[in-house]
Order: sequence, then structure tokens, then C-alpha cells
Amino acid sequence: MTPDSHGRLPASFTTPGTSSFLDFLAQHDPSLLPVGRNLPGGDVPGTTHGTTIVALAFDGGIVMAGDRRATAGSMIASRHIEKVFAADEYSAVGIAGTAGLALELVRLFQLELEHYEKIEGTLLSLDGKANRLATMIRGSLGLAMQGLAVIPLFGGYDLERRTGRIFSFDVTGGRYEETEYHAVGSGAVFARGSLKKLWWSGMTAADAVRVAVHALVDASDDDSATGGPDASRQIWPIVATVTEAGYLRVSADTLAQVSAEIEAKRRAADATGGEPR
Repeated sequence: MTPDSHGRLPASFTTPGTSSFLDFLAQHDPSLLPVGRNLPGGDVPGTTHGTTIVALAFDGGIVMAGDRRATAGSMIASRHIEKVFAADEYSAVGIAGTAGLALELVRLFQLELEHYEKIEGTLLSLDGKANRLATMIRGSLGLAMQGLAVIPLFGGYDLERRTGRIFSFDVTGGRYEETEYHAVGSGAVFARGSLKKLWWSGMTAADAVRVAVHALVDASDDDSATGGPDASRQIWPIVATVTEAGYLRVSADTLAQVSAEIEAKRRAADATGGEPR
């Protein structure tokens, strides 16, 4: 942002405009948007990727959880990356795919929702939030075609319907509402298999947190890019609930206890030949 010769802000900052921060940025300086960048020809160098995200509905809201591992090819690039964020007070977004672009997408999405609230004086509806995110993903299709794809998972508490809802997306910006549960990322197929067995209607928030962590543990068993809870390093998944009370991140102490209970049940099942639940 460069003031004019009289020290005034550019006209784009003082002209009445849209409630969309992305539209404002597109008018002011399109190069600040991912879609406004022209990449040179050639092969895309190795990039860091985030992996598995799960979300499930419970009686009164949703839980979203993500493991902490990021990979670069066959290497572990990070054991501490965070992939689940508050989009606003009543919604959460999780990221899988090219980590740098995914984190930038989250920041822009948070700004988009905050800008709308400031301009309009009210929260955007949950459907509106999902639609805005779909538009942002569609705008990055060119990057996805070059191998720099970002696939988020979005969910929140619908203040109008008084229930939790989950939305998935594809690289073209397709938006799909999921019922009960969903997972994205490299370990998604294993996480969904776990969720299919463990999810039930009417579960509490505590039940849903345990099932989400269990799904990540099951995914880490078969997907090398998904990291399970690491008690020796005190690294736990990022887990958050979204209810009528808003976005709440689950504490590390709770996750340590849940992870220990899951491990104990898995060992007992191995000893008896049964199946842990």
C-alpha cells in the first residue's frame, strides 16, 4: 500500500465497495492473491504437504482433528505443523495438500469472514462461508493443475439450523455437504474406514473427540504421511469442537489422556484377538 503524493490512502481504500475482502484485494493489488501470480514454466520443486484431516458430527456440533506431520516426498518435513484452525467464532477449517498455499488460503479465508462481518455488521451464514471458500479454491485451479493443490475440510455450527454441518471440496471448487463424518488427505481412506466403524448417532462431544483421535491413529498405522500421537515428544493432534458456544480447541492434557486410553485398548485387543473400540 503506497500513499499518494499528498499522503492519502489509495482510492481503493476509501471507495465504498464490496463486503468481500478478496474482491477488494483483486481491485487493489491482484498480485497479492494466489490466483494473481504467474508461475514460470518447468517442473514444480518439492514442496511440503500436510496430510490427514477428519471431521465428524455429534449431538450439538462438530469435531475437527488433524495430525501434526508434514512431508516432503519421503521425508518428514515437520512433526509440529498445525492443520486445523478457527475460520471464525462458529466454524473451523482443516487443510491438506501443499502446506504453504494451504496456510495462505486459511489466512485469506479468515480475513474474508472478518471483513464481511465488519462491513455487514453480522456473521455470514454457514452456507455462505462454505460458498466463499469454494470460490477461493476455484480461483487456485491453475496452481492445482501445476501440482500445487490445496484441499480443505470445513465445518461449523449453523446458528439458523441449530446443528453442526460439514463440507468437503474438490480442486475445481466443488462444494459437497457431508453427513455424519468425512476425512481428507493421504490417510483419508483409512480414517474413513475407522470413522465408519466407530461413529454413531447421538454421541457426545467427548465421544466425538475420542473417535476423531482414534481415526487418526488408525490412519497413521497404514499411511506413512500421517503422524499419530507421539507421547515421547508430547505431540498430540490438533482437535477442536464447534458448538453453539463457539470454537474450542481441546487441551493437550485431554488429548494425552484420550491417546493413552486408545493405546491401552489397542494393546488389550491385540492380547485377546479382539477389536478395539
